[in-house]
Amino acid sequence: MLQYIRFADAVSAWFGKTFAWLIVFMSVGTGYEVFVRYVMNKPTSWALDVSFIMYGTLFMMGGAYTLSRRGHVRGDFLYRLWSPRWQARVDLVLYIIFFFPGVSALIFAGWKYASRSWEYGEVSVSSPAGIPIYQFKTVIVAAGILLFIQGIAEVFRCIHCIRTGIWLEPDEDVFETEDLLIQQANKAEKDAHP
Repeated sequence: MLQYIRFADAVSAWFGKTFAWLIVFMSVGTGYEVFVRYVMNKPTSWALDVSFIMYGTLFMMGGAYTLSRRGHVRGDFLYRLWSPRWQARVDLVLYIIFFFPGVSALIFAGWKYASRSWEYGEVSVSSPAGIPIYQFKTVIVAAGILLFIQGIAEVFRCIHCIRTGIWLEPDEDVFETEDLLIQQANKAEKDAHP
């Protein structure tokens, strides 16, 4: 169970961090579009569609990584008052009732849309450039599979917490800037007053 959790977390982290590089490409593409549109007065016909595709891909492929790091929005105003065992019980029930059916629907519906799109080589109807979008629809299936894999790991986390009363926390690999500043301030204070 613990090995699977580590495996799923690692897979989700790899995909999340890899697809996070799309932010750089989106920034360069948008910067290029702004330059050619307003400086050279020669706007492109493809930039808007490509930025939508990259943003959608980033959003979809980052879902499992966000789930693995407990980054999705939740109703913490009550949840945080419960014991870890109760939190795990509620999470387990919600994963079974809502998460897995929803993610399964995403995978199967995505497969249907992607296969049809590949059959006729679907292109964007909102762009005069005719940007192909069939590969983007395949991202729906891939994102659903990654979410399903990570969802199983989260169920295992719930089971572990129900047994032990302690949440298995994911590896910390990303920190909020304010948390880093607080850590630095605390370290500096300790160094100043040994």
